[in-house]
Amino acid sequence: MWTLQTNLQTRQAQFQTWSSIILSYCREKRIWRLTLVDALNTPLFHNVAIRRKLNLLEVREVIDWMTWDEAGQRAQWVAQEEKGSAWIYWRRPEEWAEVLYHWVEETGQKNSVLTLYELSEGEGTMSQDFRGMDPEIMQKSLNVLVKRGKAQVFGGGDEQGVKFF
Repeated sequence: MWTLQTNLQTRQAQFQTWSSIILSYCREKRIWRLTLVDALNTPLFHNVAIRRKLNLLEVREVIDWMTWDEAGQRAQWVAQEEKGSAWIYWRRPEEWAEVLYHWVEETGQKNSVLTLYELSEGEGTMSQDFRGMDPEIMQKSLNVLVKRGKAQVFGGGDEQGVKFF
């Protein structure tokens, strides 16, 4: 597991395992954006007990694999050219859109205007998985709802609001 294999089937299995570990770790730690150089010496990629770790190139390979369709597009490079940090989608923006919209329906917020701050940090979201969501992932998720005709985003910067239909 700690040494990426050359056999394609074995390597595919390793990528699947690493993807699962990364998704679980990021979900537990509420990490939305993973900066690779910062993560190299964390328990995610460095097992002190057995003195094994992945290097930066290996981590990039795993994250690259996570961006593929066959891996469920569970990651996206923040800057494709640099590959220094990635969005880790323990839920993809489309899935977050569904979670957000379900919460809106459950709490009677349809036709109400909410700020992005209220959605990610408000008292009403204390027990929600999307609480503390990175603003860029929140925006991507809301854009899915806009495309589906279920929301309208207006304003700019810190003054953004959203109305759900």
